[in-house]
Amino acid sequence: MGVAGVGWAESYMGRLRAVAGDQVLLFVGARGIVRDEAGRLLLIRRADNGYWALPAGAMEVGESIAECAAREVYEETGLTVREATPFALYSGAAHIRTDMFGNTYQLHVTVFRVDEWSGELRRETDETTDAGFFPLDALPEPLAASIPGTLDDLATFEHTGRLILA
Repeated sequence: MGVAGVGWAESYMGRLRAVAGDQVLLFVGARGIVRDEAGRLLLIRRADNGYWALPAGAMEVGESIAECAAREVYEETGLTVREATPFALYSGAAHIRTDMFGNTYQLHVTVFRVDEWSGELRRETDETTDAGFFPLDALPEPLAASIPGTLDDLATFEHTGRLILA
């Protein structure tokens, strides 16, 4: 779902894909890293492919990238982001991906560390079949390929305080 319950076909990316056909599109989006008081990582199990992933998605027109991150976390987990810090920006040729539907995108994704959140975790949503907090040494499978690198970048950011540009 997109802004205020808008489905894929009505979302900005859905409408753009319908017009662009099989051209490579720029995908502007956000990803959120949420941890609990024990340092466990929040992961969602995606309904579309079954992979465990970080809450993430595409930005909609009129939305800031921080609003996008907060919306995606809420839509996929029911948690409300109160404060978040951007720590990585992924773009460029190394971030060209083809999805399971054969659509190719060049990602421009900002990753946020969620520093403060509230609410009760919803384990199932329109976009997820499960969600939970996991210790970093016991992450579930199948795991989205982006998670190990994103966690490494978060560790680097927390050690250096420098935004990761990749």
